[in-house]
Amino acid sequence: MERFSDFAEEEGPLEGGKVRLDSILNTEITITGFRIQASKYNGKNATGKCLTVQFEQNGERQVFFTGSDVLIHQFEKYGDRIPFLATLKKVDRYYTLS
Repeated sequence: MERFSDFAEEEGPLEGGKVRLDSILNTEITITGFRIQASKYNGKNATGKCLTVQFEQNGERQVFFTGSDVLIHQFEKYGDRIPFLATLKKVDRYYTLS
């Protein structure tokens, strides 16, 4: 008999304690997962999407949420390279990975 986990395609929630994006600026983190979904707050950004990022810092797994169009674009383009090390930066009014 098969196990449900052998054929189920549903993704579970990203695990970790929630943190504010501003609290991890300019520090290196290990990106371990992400999810992009439709945003609950329509009109807040151009894409209409929300990004959830799972990362590890100091051996602790955490997540942050953002509507940053720049970060959403970067994860759509480079998300298949996970896991990777990155530093979150704030440049003027937007967030970016470096």
